[in-house]
Amino acid sequence: MTKQQRPVGSPTTDATSLKIKEALDARDALASALTQAGVQLPAMDIRTPWGEDREGEARYALVHLGVCSAPVAHALATVIMNGIAR
Repeated sequence: MTKQQRPVGSPTTDATSLKIKEALDARDALASALTQAGVQLPAMDIRTPWGEDREGEARYALVHLGVCSAPVAHALATVIMNGIAR
């Protein structure tokens, strides 16, 4: 079996799925918290920076916050500073 034909349910595939779920959950939690604070980042998603396939290595996923306008960046900074001030 080649590296690209890894069976579903293999330990690496399962670990990768958990990492993707973790990133999705984190993205959703952050989006919810920001929405409650009145801030919306329009391009939030997750990215899987998987260059080459490495045997036996669990994949990971990143929460990508995307780009935002200057007013949204200021709103985000205000929310963060208000949290720090508590």
